[in-house]
This record gives sequence, C-alpha cells and structure tokens, in this order.
Amino acid sequence: MADTDAVKEAKKFYEDIPMKTPGFFLKGAGSLDWGMKNRLARIFNPDSGRTVMLAIDHGYFQGPTTGLERVDLNIVPLMPMADALMLTRGILRTTVPPALTKPIVMRCSGGPSILKELSNEELAVDIEDAIRMNVSAVTLQVFIGGEHETRSVHNMTRLVDMGMRYGIPTMAVTAVGKTMTRDAQYFRLACRICAELGVQFVKTYYCPEGFETVTASCPVPIVMAGGKKLPELEALTMAYNAIQRGASGVDMGRNIFQSEAPKAMMQAIHKVVHKNMKPEDAHDLYLTLKGKELKKGARHAEPAAV
Repeated sequence: MADTDAVKEAKKFYEDIPMKTPGFFLKGAGSLDWGMKNRLARIFNPDSGRTVMLAIDHGYFQGPTTGLERVDLNIVPLMPMADALMLTRGILRTTVPPALTKPIVMRCSGGPSILKELSNEELAVDIEDAIRMNVSAVTLQVFIGGEHETRSVHNMTRLVDMGMRYGIPTMAVTAVGKTMTRDAQYFRLACRICAELGVQFVKTYYCPEGFETVTASCPVPIVMAGGKKLPELEALTMAYNAIQRGASGVDMGRNIFQSEAPKAMMQAIHKVVHKNMKPEDAHDLYLTLKGKELKKGARHAEPAAV
C-alpha cells in the first residue's frame, strides 16, 4: 500500500541538513557526465550555486502574452541580464541575437492552447534540433494529477532519455491546474516524482507553508516559478523566502517583463538570489534603479529638437 501523508504524520525531512554532492557544486549532479555538468554550470552560477532564469515561453500556449507582444523590443534588451533564458525554439530562431552567449533552456512540450485541456501535451521538439541550437537544457510541463498525467510523465521520461544520450539536462515544470491544491504535500509529490524519473532539476511554485520540505525531499535542485504578476516587494519577498528555504534559483517571467521597470527588477532579483539581499533592501534598490530607468526612457522618448 502506498504511503500517504494522511497515514503517517511523523515524517522527517531534516531540512537543516543539506544533501552532500561529492565532486560537484550542484545538488544531485555528482555522478553526471562532464558535458551534463558543464551545461548545468552555465545555468547555475558555480559561486552561488543559484540561477536567475528569465521565462518568456508563455506564448507556446497563450499567444502574445502582455509584455511579450514584441520580444525583439521589450525582451531582447533584458536577456544579457539573466543567467539563463527559458524560451521556445521559434523565438530563439526568429528573435534572439546569435551573438548572445546566455544559456538556453528550451521548451520542448506543446499541443493544446489555453482554449483546450492543457495536460494533453506531446513532445514538440526533436532532440537533434535542440542540439543544432546549442541549448544548455531542455524542459517540458508535467501534469501530476492532471487528466493526462501519464502522458506528460511519459513525455518527460522520453525527453530525459534523449537528453542523457547527448549530455543535455532536462528540467521538469510542475504544472498546477485550476482544481489542484498548491500546498507542500502536492509539490513534494510532483517534484519527487520528476526527480525519481530522472530529471536534473525541477521548476515548481512557492508555497508559504512547508516549502522547505519540498526542497529537502527533492534530490535535485528546485527553481522557483515566478507565477502571476505581483507587486514588486511581494515578488522579491517570495523569491527571498524560496531561496532561504532551499531553492536553487528562480525562473521569473511576468514579475520581470510586466514590471514598470524590468531592468531594475532584474537587478534586484539578482541581489536576492545570489547575494541573499533582504526583500526590503532589494525593493529600495529597485526603486532607485527604477527612477533612473524611467528617466532614461523618458529622455529617449522625447522628440528630437527641430
């Protein structure tokens, strides 16, 4: 009989004892091949062991999301400020400057739009195309508890197998449907399943209660998903709490590109993730940089003198 949290309450996660990873700085990666480690070291800063990823893959099922209407104008200027970019191959080929050296985490799942059942996804990128585009990792959505749960898990294991063949890490994204509870019990289940079946890191959502048990019980790094747009101080606080409770980074989209000052927000998030800056101090930094960013933007928007 499967063990459930309802059956036994006295589980021990030892949140105060970090998992040791001999031979490499990143959790759970000590036994991976050199190429896999090298790609992970591009995504995660070896000094801090953390990453600030910029997620701009929303259009693969949402279309032109607010803030992503013109990736060439609004997002390309932000790209050099990220540690890694999460996007689709279409945006990579059409819009990202080839001279950009930031690591790419490529979205490889797709199928349904927001008009349909989202868990009904398939793999949508061939691994050879990912290799052609020199990506550092591949990623897909996994719908634990969703209508098409088994299909999405099978998609994940196929992608893991292909990635292992060529030394490319796989990141699983734990999707949360409208009817699913966003609590530690669910995220422990979803993240652990993904790790057990072979992914090298997991992207999941933050929950205020018990998030440290999610990170402690997952044997690979967890990157926090940014989720919906929040006021800047709330987003910075969420990122800080996630990092302090064991996350190895953040993958933010709307809380960056929908901010009034995206470059300022990106710099503030970097301080929180890599330097453990307190949310209030990071927000003060954001406000200072925001003033400069908006002032500079206003100068560029002024009509030329006749």
